[in-house]
Amino acid sequence: MRIEPHRVPRAVATTARCCARHSVVNERLAATAHERVRQRRPPTGKMAPMKQERWAPHVTVAAVVEREGRFLVVEEQTSEGLRINQPAGHLEPGETLTQAVVRETIEETAIPIGLTPIPDREAAVNLQRQLIEGAELGAILEAQEMGLDLSRLTPFARWVPKFHAVRRFDTLFFIAEAPTGDWEPQIVPGECSAAFWITAHEALEREQRGEARLIFPTRRNLERLAQHSTFDQILADARSHPIDPVTPWVEEKDGEKFITIPHHLGYPVTQEKLDGLWRG
Repeated sequence: MRIEPHRVPRAVATTARCCARHSVVNERLAATAHERVRQRRPPTGKMAPMKQERWAPHVTVAAVVEREGRFLVVEEQTSEGLRINQPAGHLEPGETLTQAVVRETIEETAIPIGLTPIPDREAAVNLQRQLIEGAELGAILEAQEMGLDLSRLTPFARWVPKFHAVRRFDTLFFIAEAPTGDWEPQIVPGECSAAFWITAHEALEREQRGEARLIFPTRRNLERLAQHSTFDQILADARSHPIDPVTPWVEEKDGEKFITIPHHLGYPVTQEKLDGLWRG
């Protein structure tokens, strides 16, 4: 996962045109991301006065990749223990959101989502190597006579948590079905410590047993995915709910505080006690 928070308005605008059937994502995300770039970038050669700076979250993407009832996850060693997450990362200069989610998934796992034609295993590993070495996805695909198949990438959710005062993220999750075949993830040292396929139920159970940790958005997404047994059901779920920003807030009931999310976005669990909650 890359840590440089680059944001380019053309990235969001292009994705909006390509995902026309998801009008909520198209219009709102394009407009808000474009505004964030304007807010955060002073004119060339000038330093914007601090009093005029407006805070904006880092724009990131994440891939929810399904294969025969299991999902692609990565494990990361953190100061607070082992963490399970989806392949995810920041936009890079000149990228669209769809390019970013395809690149991050290949970089971290060598699983080629959203590509046409679908490369074989050797070609996918070669793509991963070139990306890690710093090559641009668009240039690689052009050289290999491949392209993006946007019909294989569908917006699933948009999370904008405000738990942290310093680093906050605006993350768009895409769902994608893994290519046909026996695709085992391959990691690159420094990207993550492991990658594998796991059911949503198994990932949630691992956290309950204390074997791994899940940040709040990942847990809610896994609970939502666990409701379904096929990719078609997940796709129908994604298409039947708006891609409104999920920004949790705190509610107090009977003297106890709960982290709460909206009830209309398809999540079966919309509240969790604040005490002891690992928010990430």
